[in-house]
Amino acid sequence: MGFLMRGALIEYGSDFMGPIPNVVIFQFNPETLTRTVQIPPRPTSGASRETTQAGEPAVEKISLTAKFSAADEMGENKALARLFGVGTRLAALEKMVYPSNDLLAAIGAALGLGGDSGGDRQVIPREKLPRILFIWGVYRVLPVVLESMSITEQQYDFLLNPVQAEVSLSMSVNAMDMCSDDAVAKGAMTYSNMAKDAQAMANLANTVEQIVELIPF
Repeated sequence: MGFLMRGALIEYGSDFMGPIPNVVIFQFNPETLTRTVQIPPRPTSGASRETTQAGEPAVEKISLTAKFSAADEMGENKALARLFGVGTRLAALEKMVYPSNDLLAAIGAALGLGGDSGGDRQVIPREKLPRILFIWGVYRVLPVVLESMSITEQQYDFLLNPVQAEVSLSMSVNAMDMCSDDAVAKGAMTYSNMAKDAQAMANLANTVEQIVELIPF
């Protein structure tokens, strides 16, 4: 059997080489992937120069359904599959939705629970959602924000662990601004945009002859 690249979701920290990232590799690549590009309305104005200018940037949304099964692993008597079924993969995916547990320590520091605060008031920090990369093939490595996750557990073992499940995911591509401190996301977005630009340029080679045929003289 030839090599088959699998899609994946990777949750990473502020330093990609720091703690081990939370990685979920799709056991079976989804058969379909829906991409929707939402184009914001153009600015409305009486001046033509305003109506031809772009407003907010377009937002790309991606939806797919990933399937997981522990049948083969249970047949091979693997310990994790016997203990949890596909629960480990589902738990890893769910961790990508919720903020980090580091918030409790941050609140404690803000309230001065870890030492002498000197009586100064501290602002309780906001929770930070996980930083996630969606990898789909060689040319698409995208920073995304998970917008919805629907888990359907389909079969169970005798301990009521799910042994087969489908997960419907909806995510939006996080177009990074230059002020962001997320170097990993900016690098991934730059790489994916360069790959898309290269493919668009390569398309010209396929259409040169067709363009010539379109010109009647």
